[in-house]
Amino acid sequence: MKVEQQITQKLIDAFAPTALYVENESGMHNVAPGSESHFKVTIVSKDFEGKRLLACHRMVNDVLKTELEHDIHALAIHTYSESKWENVEQIPSSPNCMGGTGK
Repeated sequence: MKVEQQITQKLIDAFAPTALYVENESGMHNVAPGSESHFKVTIVSKDFEGKRLLACHRMVNDVLKTELEHDIHALAIHTYSESKWENVEQIPSSPNCMGGTGK
């Protein structure tokens, strides 16, 4: 199973999201063509209601622990409760990867 599919399925199983966008952003970064190492996840779930942003991100990181240890180099996470999602006009863009050079 491809990394993107693994991420998607694990997040569906864990959070039953009302909206989920998993974007492979590897093509925007300094990696080999066809790579699956840079992702952006936007997820909306009732599980995030009343929780602080850091807690929500930790929940996602816990679900994707194996992928983060072995496959994912960069993961942008945007979590929303259903009530906060109603006011979102645009999902934030991810920054360009510095490629580990710091330049």
